[in-house]
Amino acid sequence: MLDSLFRKTLWFWVHTLGWFFGSLAALLLLRWFLLRLIRRRETDFARVAFDTLRWPSFFWSLAGALHIGLRFAELTDRQDKLLSTWVIGFLIVSLTLVAANVLVRLLVVYGSLRNMEFAISGLSRAMLHVFVYSFGLLVLLGYLGISITPALTALGVGGLAVALALQETLGNFFAGVLILVESPIRVGDFITLSSGEEGTVTDIGWRTTRVVMGTNNSIVIPNSKITSSILINYSLPAHMMVTPVDIFVAPTADLDVVTRLAQEAAAEAIEAGEGVLAEPAPAVMFDPGPLPTHFQLKLLVAVADRLQVTPVRSAVRLRLMKKFQAHDVPLPLGERLIGWP
Repeated sequence: MLDSLFRKTLWFWVHTLGWFFGSLAALLLLRWFLLRLIRRRETDFARVAFDTLRWPSFFWSLAGALHIGLRFAELTDRQDKLLSTWVIGFLIVSLTLVAANVLVRLLVVYGSLRNMEFAISGLSRAMLHVFVYSFGLLVLLGYLGISITPALTALGVGGLAVALALQETLGNFFAGVLILVESPIRVGDFITLSSGEEGTVTDIGWRTTRVVMGTNNSIVIPNSKITSSILINYSLPAHMMVTPVDIFVAPTADLDVVTRLAQEAAAEAIEAGEGVLAEPAPAVMFDPGPLPTHFQLKLLVAVADRLQVTPVRSAVRLRLMKKFQAHDVPLPLGERLIGWP
């Protein structure tokens, strides 16, 4: 009796493990072949698919081998149904996670290539995750035979209470959507806030917008503040901008000489690659002109973006100061020599 039971148990494990390891070897071989085929394709989608599927596909192979091994094992109908449910439920959950990861990474790659700020923002990634996870949850509940109608009714009733409790959070969320749709600012833009802080927009999230200052510190701003306050976007309509370099000279200075030296300083800065753009060409304006103690002019130079303004002004001022000293240009006594705005 015991010998027969031992033989039966041994045959059960040999039979089950044989199917399990055999199917696992076949599935791993198929996985290796498919991943190698994907890796050979030099496209963005292939690179994203390979990086995303490499480890999940291994666990899928394990789940598939376990399913096959248990299908040929002598289990009761209840045990077989329960194990099959767990395996398929695991596959649905893992496929949902992989689909969300692949779609988000493709969205970022495509958005970066097409300069689509909406695609590379944190809010769009969060919305895509919520959509894919919700779809996967509905598929899982449908497979398990769970009706979602009572859940939707409960969510409808409880949603009102949640909305009232999270008014500020929801306000920031919809403000983020408006920012992405209307695009007053975009990721990569250089902005100045009405409160004085300035920096480069690094992310537009579902609740806040992050700005990195020139000191490499981050400003976290609620999205509702962006939509309700006044700000300057130095990157719209283009990153290129014209910045003035103020020039102060004594009333006895020869303005023709001052204008020529200013033009020469700007031209030398262009040739030296110090950030001054050749187009539009630098220009000298007699603005505001005569003042009670001195004359004031402005040298207008173009720079690539707002971050270049300070180093460009510094370089042009140094060149201009040396030229004024070499040509004995009289400077106003007791006043600023080459002014700061």
